Amino acid sequence: MLRRFSVNFAVLAILIDGCTVLSMLYLSSHWRPWAGEYLSWLSLVRDVNRPFDLPLPLYVIFPAVWVLFLAFFGVYDGERHLRVVDEFTALTISSLLAGVVLAGFLYFTYRETSRLLFAFFALFTYLTLLLWRIPARVLYIRHRLQQGGDARVLILGAGPVGRNVQASLQRQSPSPLHLVGFLDDDPQKQTRYEDVLGSLDEVRNVVQTYAVDHVILALPLRAYHRVEQVVSALLDLPVQVWIVPDYFHLTLHRTEMKEFAHIPMLNMRASALSGYQRLIKRLFDLTLTTLFLIPALPLMGCIALAIWLDDGFPILFRQQRVGENGRLFTMYKFRTMVRNAETLRHLVEQVDENGNLLHKRPEDPRVTRVGRFLRRCSLDELPQLFNVLRGEMSLVGPRPELPYLVEKYHPWQRKRLVVPPGMTGWWQIHGRSDKPMHLNTEYDLYYIEHYSLWLDIRVLITTFWIVLRGKGAY
Repeated sequence: MLRRFSVNFAVLAILIDGCTVLSMLYLSSHWRPWAGEYLSWLSLVRDVNRPFDLPLPLYVIFPAVWVLFLAFFGVYDGERHLRVVDEFTALTISSLLAGVVLAGFLYFTYRETSRLLFAFFALFTYLTLLLWRIPARVLYIRHRLQQGGDARVLILGAGPVGRNVQASLQRQSPSPLHLVGFLDDDPQKQTRYEDVLGSLDEVRNVVQTYAVDHVILALPLRAYHRVEQVVSALLDLPVQVWIVPDYFHLTLHRTEMKEFAHIPMLNMRASALSGYQRLIKRLFDLTLTTLFLIPALPLMGCIALAIWLDDGFPILFRQQRVGENGRLFTMYKFRTMVRNAETLRHLVEQVDENGNLLHKRPEDPRVTRVGRFLRRCSLDELPQLFNVLRGEMSLVGPRPELPYLVEKYHPWQRKRLVVPPGMTGWWQIHGRSDKPMHLNTEYDLYYIEHYSLWLDIRVLITTFWIVLRGKGAY
């Protein structure tokens, strides 16, 4: 809808960033001898008497790689990152990944390059890229004010669709969009709500009176015959016209416009995660899972031996679970119950006073001696690390549920299936098995709505302490 800067400024930003990376690389090679004098007390730092002569290919590869990562994460996209926190988050993540990739490149090529030099380069490059954008933001805000302040928005339709658009605009605060009000043909809404300025027939006069920049048609399906009339009335006015289809009650989480068979279409089952969020989450999962497996593999061997000695084979428990978009996958756990546990499910299932299904209880007669210990410490879930490596699960996400339970879901509960299930999640740090299924679903939906990498980190850290305390696991 809006552009934070022009294409010309994006080109200028690419040039500035490229020159910044180039300059920091050159300066770091000259700072290295000076740094060696003050950090000589560190055993890893050796004294260097003269600047490093870096290979010429590095002066081409480093700026190119860094700028490509910034471009990939949308730092140069004027329609994204309207908020400063979004832009700086994208800059931080892309800079971190660029630094990791370049460090790996040096390891396999020019290994004689000083590690301290590279650390200086990466740190000061990131800080410089961050700092020059602060005055650029100030100039952008000043320019916006000189142009008349925030862009003015008029919403046609004061029903549920229009109010959802209003709520979405308010959630973007601070936002360069100012809501002028609504137009609606319903006389009751015109008299009941102060922000309803009149009927749709007055759209042309309202646009001119309030100098509206954007008109959003958020009409119910029964009023779509009015769309052509409204668009025709605004043809000669300098205003952008947007249409919000009244189909969102049918979506699982959000919609997305894409081409299918070269035809623009609305995807009603679009993922809750954007492309770059999904990439970062996957890289995060793969990195941590690989690190976890190093100490986990010997421990898993000991657990397998304990299960075999206590109750024989099989060691692993394989079970069908419902994954992203309802896809079934085989989830792995260490077996903690007797072999015929599934046939004894009726012994523990019960319905509470509100009709909600409870399929766990503290004293489960099906759990073995070793299994009770494994559940208390959540060690039975270690094999799910392989599900994460396969991409069927994530470290953090909604609870991977059983198919027969999903079949009993209400439509609103199915929204929890729009992201990969997790080994732990927001539900895990708010009660684990203490909470009934329907409350777990509410926690899952909260996680989906508020997803961020920092939330994943917070959940993992909190899960660690909860597992140590053994709270809510059975």
